[in-house]
Amino acid sequence: MNPLYDRLRHATRREFLRRGAAGFAAFVGAAAVPACGGPADGEPVSAGGGGTGPVSNITNLGPLQPPDVNGIRLPFGFTSRIVARSGVAPVPGGSYLWHPAPDGGAVFDGPSGGWIYVSNGESPGGAGGAGALRFDSGGNVVAAYPILAGTSRNCAGGKMPWGRYLSCEESGDASLVYDCDPLGMAAAAALPALGRFNHEAVAWDAAQGRLYLTEDQPDGGLYRFTPASLIAPGVPNLSVGTLEIARVTPPGPEGAVTWLPVPDPDGSPVTTRAQAASHTSFNRGEGIVAQGGVVYFVTTGDNRLWAYDVSYQALMILYDDSTSPTPFLTGVDNIDISADGDLLVAEDGGDMQIVALTPGGAIVPVLQVIGQSSSEVTGPAFDPSRRRLYFSSQRGTTGADIGGITYEVTGPFIA
Repeated sequence: MNPLYDRLRHATRREFLRRGAAGFAAFVGAAAVPACGGPADGEPVSAGGGGTGPVSNITNLGPLQPPDVNGIRLPFGFTSRIVARSGVAPVPGGSYLWHPAPDGGAVFDGPSGGWIYVSNGESPGGAGGAGALRFDSGGNVVAAYPILAGTSRNCAGGKMPWGRYLSCEESGDASLVYDCDPLGMAAAAALPALGRFNHEAVAWDAAQGRLYLTEDQPDGGLYRFTPASLIAPGVPNLSVGTLEIARVTPPGPEGAVTWLPVPDPDGSPVTTRAQAASHTSFNRGEGIVAQGGVVYFVTTGDNRLWAYDVSYQALMILYDDSTSPTPFLTGVDNIDISADGDLLVAEDGGDMQIVALTPGGAIVPVLQVIGQSSSEVTGPAFDPSRRRLYFSSQRGTTGADIGGITYEVTGPFIA
């Protein structure tokens, strides 16, 4: 079992909260030896033990080398390539032009051993939406197409285990979440039950069967949605359910969490976050992921990475750049999590890096984009083999939405 999850799961609530103030590295630095045997269903495999398959090699990545031909600094043994540019057809002769301002992303299994990389578009005025790149089993881009159109400022979202992608619209307090088909076969559908607010990202917690959502506002909330029913085994009905907003006690930043009802998810005339006056505000909630009964999210307004244990209903800070002894990570934004529990955080500004926080407590720069200081790094996601990492530079070298570039980095991410 992964030491981080083991400690979170078996610690008392008192220890969980007390440890939180010390930050991520101190919490996991004295972690016990991983338990014997393989992981349970849905749990990550710990690096260095517990599983029989490949394990993460991210802790062992060396220093970043000088920029390659694409302007990407990578560890030794890694290579990069450009797979799409905004305004250009990724497939020669294709009709779909890759969307401007590529943002949050995710990877899904595709047909015949291939895979699909889904990416949001953060452009305003109905030019946002989301698109997809389909790769064959050899890693060649063989198709590109839209999966959502006509929406505005689609920032991040979330990959659902039943094969759907939820795209989050961040275009003011009337913004929605959209259910999208990564294959592009079924039309996207709005999900008003998840609330109208300035959505950023969403994650599914399989441990308790709930969605967790972030809000990109200086006084934004952390929300959860509990579906009322299933439409098929393992597939929740996201059209009906209960929306709630978090309150941390004693008043922040860490502590026990209670959930307050949001009576009117439509958010009009009273915004969702104002319907529960005693909710806890988070300074610009951004990326969010869930694994092993723990929900991780970041707040870019104060450069923090948080962990919420769904069983203990307790919240702690794992990383804060103002207190970290190794503050490599600033401008926290999109995040992803590997099968081994490595948290990959992309920077909006900062040093234009993707930085990994490993379950063993290491903070590891994974890559850095050079010469694109007017952009931000977005959409990190691994392919199914875990040997390829996809991400975008949202505005590329031009500093404009139409300058977006989507990359693939290949190398020994796993041992």
